[in-house]
Amino acid sequence: MFARPPTLYRPFLSGRYLVSAGLYRLGTQPIPWREDGQSEGHIFALDRDYPRFVASKVAAHRRALHEYAGEAGLTPELREAALACIARTLAAESDGMMTWDGRTFRNLALGWAADLDPRRGTVEALGRFAAPLADLVAVVTPVNALDFLGLNAPEDLALIARDPRTGRDWLAAAHVLSPGHWDPRDKLGRDFVAVHTPVAGSGPMNATAPRLVEAMMTRGPFVRFAWGVAMGDRLDHHPAAPPDADRAASTRFDPDGAFLRVERQALTGFPDAHGALFTIRPYTYPLREAVANPDHARALAAALRSMTPEQITYKGLSGLLPELLAWLEGRVDRAGQGQARGHALDFRA
Repeated sequence: MFARPPTLYRPFLSGRYLVSAGLYRLGTQPIPWREDGQSEGHIFALDRDYPRFVASKVAAHRRALHEYAGEAGLTPELREAALACIARTLAAESDGMMTWDGRTFRNLALGWAADLDPRRGTVEALGRFAAPLADLVAVVTPVNALDFLGLNAPEDLALIARDPRTGRDWLAAAHVLSPGHWDPRDKLGRDFVAVHTPVAGSGPMNATAPRLVEAMMTRGPFVRFAWGVAMGDRLDHHPAAPPDADRAASTRFDPDGAFLRVERQALTGFPDAHGALFTIRPYTYPLREAVANPDHARALAAALRSMTPEQITYKGLSGLLPELLAWLEGRVDRAGQGQARGHALDFRA
């Protein structure tokens, strides 16, 4: 089983909240938000949180798959390139837990195997067997190949297509079972600008949309990060999902119930198929862990203060920000007082 702990990312360390492409080339460019500052080469993050993701995805799938997944003008060429890439990469990055021979995808953790036709996007045969996490998927039946592979991956999956004649791009497929307060159905068939226009502060990024789409399809793979503060660690925040404390009108800031939610987004292009794969992996860290020292607390406070009123509202922080900032400032002050007294201080207490 996957035993490694989730990587801890702190994208707020710049002290600024920015909505930008922020692309890092996989395998070569260091990721400044990692604790070790190393570069990354993987697309899929398979760690000890894997069972949690599978359980959450299965729950969303059973509740209403049609609210989370769909297609819009997906070509057979892009479907084939993307599905084969997903299957091949999952197998390569799983330390032998998953295998793919070009026809059959097998997951030794979930206890199922499927014959897939990547070009048609179909599940030709599905078999089940005893495995450590087989009970998690025992109650779900994949409807197609993208659905099957999406249930095997922690990441959500999206396919971006571009017409080689007109240059028009659009979201051609989505399998997004852990959305952060947005509805995948609202994005299907829409271009990069339309998809991102609801994101507060996205204007400068949208102005470079043609270059960004070109880069993601021909110059990657890349990884980028988005982040926010949530009052809860649930993965599925579809607008139609059962409500929880996050963004509820009655919710007040509680440091013991607050989490830093970071999305690691990887982009892999398929130039010959005129498209790209976009993966989204949410991470939820207890806020006390995310701000483990005074520098972290100071940087997060600065980043939050740099938000525009529209961004504060978009991120669901309007009612939480004053108390959140006061808590961060208190941790900085407390650490400073402890250092002045010459005492060792456990900042995570």
